[in-house]
Amino acid sequence: MATVHLRIGDLVWGKLGRYPPWPGKVVSPPKDLKKPRGKKCFFVKFFGTEDHAWIKVEQLKPYHPHKEEMIKINKGKRFQQAVDAVEEYLKKAKGKDQTHSDDKSKSEKGRKTAKPMKIIQEDDEDAFKSGSSDKEQTDSDPEPSSVQRRVAGTVSGFKWESSPVKDDPHFHHFLLSQSEKPASSMEAITKRLKIVEEDTGSTSIQAADSTAINGSITPTDKRIGFLGLGLMGSGVVSNLLKMGHVVTVWNRTAEKCDLFTQEGARLGRTPAEVVSMCDITFSCVSDPKAARDLVLGPSGVLQGIRPGKCYVEMSTVDPETIVELSQVITSRGGRFLEAPVSGSQQLSNDGMLVIVAAGDRSVYEDCSSCFQAMGKTSFFIAGEAGNAARMMLILNMVQGSFMATIAEGLTLAQATGQSQQTFLDILCQGQMASTFVDQKCQNILQGNFKPDYYLKHIQKDLRLAISMGDSVNHPTPMAAAANEVYKRAKALDQSDNDMSAVYRAYIH
Repeated sequence: MATVHLRIGDLVWGKLGRYPPWPGKVVSPPKDLKKPRGKKCFFVKFFGTEDHAWIKVEQLKPYHPHKEEMIKINKGKRFQQAVDAVEEYLKKAKGKDQTHSDDKSKSEKGRKTAKPMKIIQEDDEDAFKSGSSDKEQTDSDPEPSSVQRRVAGTVSGFKWESSPVKDDPHFHHFLLSQSEKPASSMEAITKRLKIVEEDTGSTSIQAADSTAINGSITPTDKRIGFLGLGLMGSGVVSNLLKMGHVVTVWNRTAEKCDLFTQEGARLGRTPAEVVSMCDITFSCVSDPKAARDLVLGPSGVLQGIRPGKCYVEMSTVDPETIVELSQVITSRGGRFLEAPVSGSQQLSNDGMLVIVAAGDRSVYEDCSSCFQAMGKTSFFIAGEAGNAARMMLILNMVQGSFMATIAEGLTLAQATGQSQQTFLDILCQGQMASTFVDQKCQNILQGNFKPDYYLKHIQKDLRLAISMGDSVNHPTPMAAAANEVYKRAKALDQSDNDMSAVYRAYIH
């Protein structure tokens, strides 16, 4: 059994579950971020990313002795960029050493030698706090210390401990019926933190993406297919690959596949080929027509469906389309799940989408690791296929109407001589405060309408929601009014801008 002694600044290889070993550095954790109870671990900053995570000591190896070994088994582009970042870090540290060698030699005798950090025991909650108080043990120290190891055998005999996680505590599963309360739900999501180093050398705390948080996911051994690499689909596929899933991709514009094949994805020539090669195939396209064409068109999904093949429709479409697709997929012996997502391009990139699913419950369970990779929460709604589509259209109807109302408020403030920034400042201190409001309004004030969720898509969702209301004779006057504003924005060539560009419908 190896005894590993680490201290702040040590370079290591850190492994999270089935996620590939990644180069990192032991750093001081934020003061308000406690060590996971019952685990012997260190807080590691990973090179080439902004990810930080607590890593079990069994999942750490010293960087230099295992460098060649890791480079041989990991060939990804991002991995190589991370290794290059380590080498650049070492080069800068060495240059600084040479520049200040005289000063260092003079002060070396009087310098207090930092003790290696001990392995944290289960009852040693304050070990990091006491260890990091020493001025020499800080993240700003440019020189990585050596890793001291006492090993019973050779260094190459050090093995990773396999510790698959059955359930990710940072991911929510909800099982809902149309008339009952949630059958099960997990605790509120733990606050995600990471340290971002500023140019000034200071640190700040901000929300982390799910790469480190969900790094303990054990990817399914099923082969995954993905059709559609738009704003949402691209982020989903990226996170599936990060978490170790085997993914085959297809996109109508083939060039969009290149980035993902460079990261290890396989390429399918047609939707039918992807489905035939994979166990579970996801689709995320723009509208009902695109969803139907993908399944029913030439070389479409239906031609690749065989008994047992799973098809997951993630597009936001109307319930009637979902029912049609479900029927044709299951008629060929396939298994069908609808799983539209709530979020934006940024949330997709961060693996923080909300998934609303309905249909075949066993497919939902088979997709567990995929949903954990792409989202922070998933809901399963019992009942017939189409229930998830209904729920998602209602959600997007509310969001679209709300965005139009916010834009109306901003323009009315301007028209009456009020400061739009002051309006926003007041709004964000009240009960309506949210990240959504702040980000969208700031983008409007800056004239930044880069698409995070296309305006044409939110208008499509409003139109479908209004139609759904008509089918059950339910009034939707607010949505109808908002829809007219979005139609006006589309007439002003705002379709391919962000939904916040509805603002321009009020100023023209």
